[in-house]
Amino acid sequence: MTKLSCTVLILLSMSITSTYFGQNKKMKNKNVVIDTRMTLEEALTGLKIPPKIREQLTLIDVKYYGFDEKIHSGELVVNKKVEKNIESIFMKLLSIKFPIEKVIPISKYNWDDEKSMLDNNTSAFNYRFIKGTKRLSKHSYGLAIDINPLLNPYIKINSIEPEGAVYNPKIPGTITAESQVVKIFKSYGWSWGGDWRKGKDYQHFEFDITNK
Repeated sequence: MTKLSCTVLILLSMSITSTYFGQNKKMKNKNVVIDTRMTLEEALTGLKIPPKIREQLTLIDVKYYGFDEKIHSGELVVNKKVEKNIESIFMKLLSIKFPIEKVIPISKYNWDDEKSMLDNNTSAFNYRFIKGTKRLSKHSYGLAIDINPLLNPYIKINSIEPEGAVYNPKIPGTITAESQVVKIFKSYGWSWGGDWRKGKDYQHFEFDITNK
């Protein structure tokens, strides 16, 4: 075989390989349901956020197993200090096929936490106070995440949030103390609202960077 023939074969092989993997990648992408595609600016629009907090935030893509049994792609605004942490957690949630309905930045709901919860939306950053107090929530720093809130409500005495939510551990997507979800988050240093003594916030996970 001449040197020219050998070169042609190598180039042809490279072309076929490149085409195959390119098409394969496109096929994989076609199988992913895109729920949202925002820029960080869009995800933070409509809310006055202190510059010191804003500069700590980043927008990340996460893949998850949807209620329709398809892989979805959503977005979360989180603190840069937990970016890799959250990416790893969601990879594990996807691997165990834990169902999540949607993951969309809460700016879509005009920063209305109640509307987001009623839509069973999983979200992280929201610059707001803890209800009934003047203390900023962990969400205000991108250090908390609420998962499937309509299935995993906040329950205290006779009140439940969001209103009309029902906590039924038998429903897929519901979080309990025995859930792999809880074990995964805790393995990365996150705490769970279902462990709280005064009220149970089953949807809520938070990360305390002061103790790390």
